[in-house]
Parts: sequence; C-alpha cells; structure tokens
Amino acid sequence: MIAVLNVHQRTLPAAAGAVGALIDSLGGERDRLWPSDWPPIRFERPLAVGLSGGHGPVRYVVSHYVPGQWVRFRFTGPRGFHGFHEFTVEPLGPARAVLRHTLVLRPRGVRWLGWLLFFRPLHNAAFRHSLDCAELALTGRVAHPVRWSRRVRLLRAAAARLAPRWAA
Repeated sequence: MIAVLNVHQRTLPAAAGAVGALIDSLGGERDRLWPSDWPPIRFERPLAVGLSGGHGPVRYVVSHYVPGQWVRFRFTGPRGFHGFHEFTVEPLGPARAVLRHTLVLRPRGVRWLGWLLFFRPLHNAAFRHSLDCAELALTGRVAHPVRWSRRVRLLRAAAARLAPRWAA
C-alpha cells in the first residue's frame, strides 16, 4: 500500500500561544485558521477528543487534542482514505513559532487515483491558504499569498457543483 506524507508549514512572528489559539478556533464561530472561501469545517461543538466533523466530502473524528498545541483528525471518509491530518505548533522562542499541517494518508484501491488527480491539488491549495489565514490573523498581512493554479480553479469549480451532495 502506498502512503502519502504531505506537510505544509509556516514560521510566524508570534508567540506559540497566539498560534495555538488559531488551532483552538477551528470549526468555531470565530475560526481564524480555516479559509472562508473553502467548504467550512463543521463540528457540533468546540474541539474535543471524540468530536466528529469535516469539510466538504472529507469526514473525520478528533482523535487527539492538546489545547493551544496540537489537534489530530482521523479520517472516516471518504471511504478508502485511511490516516490522519493534524495541526501542530512548534515554539521557536518568545515571539516566533511554526504552524505545521501534516497529512498521513493511505488511499486504498482507486482512491489513490482520486488523491492524485482531485484531492491532492485541492488539499495543497486549501492548507496553504490556511497558513495565509494564520499569517493574516497574527500580523494583519500576508507577505506571499498563495496563488491558485488553473487546475485548482477548475477543480474548485467542479467541486462546487458537487457541494450540495456533500452538505447533505
């Protein structure tokens, strides 16, 4: 079985506690980490171990959570996607920290092709955009905003047509 390791990270000019607060806001009314123009992360209550949720067609359960430091989501859908994704904060001093998103995925069968052609480009764009949101929330600006490729724009348009099915 082929495994995917996908990591996005950004060093931010902020204390680890401020960066960790962004993680804690995920899926809440004042979510400052997840981009507003992507399918929203939805949970029925604030982050806690055992909480189910997701965004778009991606479903998961919170398997680990240390407030202000780390949250891990274990995939429950789409079917054939086994693994997790997580946000972590690594302090680099009193006023610098790394915000990291890590995905470990073992797509089974034809899901491997779905990962390569559909999910990977959208995943990369969404989580790079998420790091832009973190930088904006902490500094008031984004030095080098993510730019979407033509492929990502086309996949987003296709995904938007499928969105009513995912919301159900």
